[in-house]
Amino acid sequence: MSLLLKGILIGLLFGVPVGAVGAMTVQRTWEHGIREGLLTGMGSSAADCIYAGIGAFGLTMVSEFLLEYQTVIHLAGSAIMLYLGICLFFPQKELTEVPAVSGRWKMFLTSFAVGITNPAAILTFLFAFSWFGITGGSASEDGWLLVAGVFIGTYLWWGALCAAVALAKSKKKTGNIQKMNRIFGAVLSLFGVIVFMRAILV
Repeated sequence: MSLLLKGILIGLLFGVPVGAVGAMTVQRTWEHGIREGLLTGMGSSAADCIYAGIGAFGLTMVSEFLLEYQTVIHLAGSAIMLYLGICLFFPQKELTEVPAVSGRWKMFLTSFAVGITNPAAILTFLFAFSWFGITGGSASEDGWLLVAGVFIGTYLWWGALCAAVALAKSKKKTGNIQKMNRIFGAVLSLFGVIVFMRAILV
């Protein structure tokens, strides 16, 4: 089995869109459209690729640094999630229709920030590589094939999620955008609190 195919399978099996970024992707797809949802998912996939690359190329010093300071990184991630959740739950103005979208880079960067503040993801990918018989310190070409496969696999999940949300929205004749935002804001805030509590208690 080629490394590209193995990377795709790892992305599919270990990149299931759950958690805070999953909630962000669903909310943005529902409110703004499938393109914005895909941009949000892309940010998470990019973060996964960085951690997959660290595992694939055997960058021991980087992984040890991230794991050593994972408490601080987790606290930063929880702060980002809480901020995003509060902004959704307490918007500055009531929305009566879907607003025009601006700052698409912000959608990518916020999901990337949430994804990259989970350094324990390195352990997930190391486990996945071990399961598929992939050793760290891969050659440059092989390593890049593996990372590209991980990106494709995780992004297939995001594409499926966004398509499902867009389909559900198309079948719903009316909807309260403000109510949806508050639901997802509460979910994001909850994830932020959970990450914060784990960071200070572990």
